[in-house]
Formats: sequence, C-alpha cells, structure tokens
Amino acid sequence: VQLQASGGGLVQVGGSLRLSCEASRFTLDYYAIGWFRQAPGKEREAISCIRGSEGSTYVADSVKARFTISRDYAKSSVYLQMNNLQPEDTAVYYCAAADSRHCLTSSQRMSVAYDYWGQGTQVTVSS
Repeated sequence: VQLQASGGGLVQVGGSLRLSCEASRFTLDYYAIGWFRQAPGKEREAISCIRGSEGSTYVADSVKARFTISRDYAKSSVYLQMNNLQPEDTAVYYCAAADSRHCLTSSQRMSVAYDYWGQGTQVTVSS
C-alpha cells in the first residue's frame, strides 16, 4: 500500500487548492482514505475521510462549508478540494489508508486508526 499526496502550495486568503492522494498497489474499494493536517506545535487533526466501496464521506465541522472530498477510480486517487482558504488552514496535509469500513465513527476517523500514510504536502495560506 502506497500513498502519494500532492497539490499543496502557497495561496492567498480566499484562494483554493485541490490536494490529491494517489493510491498504488491497492484498490480504493478496499480501504477508507482519510485526510489529516498538522500545524506547527499542534496535534494532527482529522479533516475528512471516505469509506471503501460504500463511499460515504465525512468532513470535519470546522471545514465542512469549504472542503469537499471525492475520489476517481480511474485515477486511483482521492481529492480534497479546499475553497476559501484561511490562514488557520496552514499546515502539512497528509492522506492515509485504513480498513474500508472506517470513517463512520469518531474513533475510526482518528489518525491512530489509519495504517498507511503518505508523505505530507505543505499548504500555506498568506494573509
């Protein structure tokens, strides 16, 4: 199981970015994919996730109005569309994979529930 996160960068307040998490050596149906972020000096925060074959999603209340998760089977990728970015969104963003049934409950959305991690991608929002 390998994950490759990309799409981060420097953006001004109010701008948008789309993060990509490309999966290799496994099928998206068999894993739940989660997005997390970690700002300097802060704990890793669960942002969003999508279940395996069922495809139900979760987005944290703190970003629900601005972030959307989706996936593309043809590209074996999961995306995090981030709109109206704010300085508090500045962080390293990670994608991770867990059992396909994860993402339903709060405990299943925690970072400790995820087994495989991609490298992070930096998102910096300037004001």
